[in-house]
Amino acid sequence: MFNISASYTDLYQLTMAQVYFKTKPNSTAVFDYYFRNNPFKGGYTIFAGLENILNIIESLRFTDADVEYLKTHDFEPEFLEYLRDFRFNGSIFSTFEGDIVFPNRPILQVEGSIMEVQIVETVLLNMLNFQTLIATKANRIRHSAGDKVLLDMGLRRAHATGGYYASRAAAIGGFDSTSNVKSAEDFNIPSSGTMAHSFIQSYVDELEAFRDFAKIRSKNCVLLVDTYNTLKSGMPNAIKVAKEMEDRGARLFGVRLDSGDLAYLAKRTRKMLDDNGLHYVKIVASNQLDEYVIKSLNEQNAPIDVFGVGTNLVTGKPDAALDGVYKLSEYNGEPRIKLSENIIKISLPSKKQVYRMIDQNGMFYGADVIGLASEEKIAQMFHPFDANKSLDLQPFKHEPLLNEVMASGKRTIQKRTVAEIAEYAKNRLALLPDEYKRFQNPHIYKISLSAALKSKRDELIKEHKF
Repeated sequence: MFNISASYTDLYQLTMAQVYFKTKPNSTAVFDYYFRNNPFKGGYTIFAGLENILNIIESLRFTDADVEYLKTHDFEPEFLEYLRDFRFNGSIFSTFEGDIVFPNRPILQVEGSIMEVQIVETVLLNMLNFQTLIATKANRIRHSAGDKVLLDMGLRRAHATGGYYASRAAAIGGFDSTSNVKSAEDFNIPSSGTMAHSFIQSYVDELEAFRDFAKIRSKNCVLLVDTYNTLKSGMPNAIKVAKEMEDRGARLFGVRLDSGDLAYLAKRTRKMLDDNGLHYVKIVASNQLDEYVIKSLNEQNAPIDVFGVGTNLVTGKPDAALDGVYKLSEYNGEPRIKLSENIIKISLPSKKQVYRMIDQNGMFYGADVIGLASEEKIAQMFHPFDANKSLDLQPFKHEPLLNEVMASGKRTIQKRTVAEIAEYAKNRLALLPDEYKRFQNPHIYKISLSAALKSKRDELIKEHKF
């Protein structure tokens, strides 16, 4: 939908690139993408947005209009000509989209010329941080909803065009459908929709509004029953229309509750429907839902079949952003490190590989180990900052997580649909023990270092400390 050119970046990326162009045009670099904390105080995160990034980076160009605009920022003519011919020719190694990921380990590595890997930073962070946040929120909601249907209906509350990618990420996280027509069209996501209160208000009589809607949109018809009074007006009128539909050989799909005490209203609604032989009519609920509200409704045995979730899903409430970062780890083949007074912000040097430990039952053991890219088997892993904590890795299968997905600027993996990525996420999540999925005090997944990487990092810390 959106044509993103290479000017979709921060200005400082280009000011740095111009200096590189003048002083070190042939230099190479490796950058790591990772995040520092699981969102929503959870125990896991679902990686999303990779397919979009590969498509964007493969075709990333500065348009003639971009170059003309950049002339107003005092960039030198030779550098502007470089931008006019810019193509990303580097490589990307990444975790597969839909996988379960954890803080402070590389999720994706970008390598190439220092200029090109710097120029793609902003769009990469913009896409991956947002979609990963929303996919994770969606999966938490899926965890609460169980097998019940989840509808994304948040476009009108989304942060402008972010709603387009939010619907994609929600599907990866486990939502069944979206009200967002453009996302449904572009990403082949099932689309769903009901009606607004304004439709009913446009009629003098609620019953007449229901009748017209049911005659013209009889397939998957859902009637919104809380415009005036749910139990005294909306439900009696919906039941009349449902019976009239039966006489025509049709069936009312559902009624929607959008306000009030949803647990109480759902129970009363279910009884009214059942008392009239309408056992097949579904109950749809919306109104500021999130994983905690849905969990509470299910614990109250509210007979709700479909949950429509909007604002809290597409805005990633309450976190709003994933703290993903993009850090230089190697320059011209030499390791680089970023130090900090906060030890968790000390970066890891060199080109790396991440291995997931798989136990004898084929489940995630609860530990990822980061090693140098040259290490194929790691015998022991070490806590990043506690020398007394280590673990023998001999009993576990090592699954490499960083796979080549782009080489010489061209993607090297087949395209996957959103449905395929969502199924992959579901299968991977099934391998994660339940103690990491709970909302309250989830287990912390261990992220540790190989002896070789820890030694390299400690050497650089010592070298650069004053």
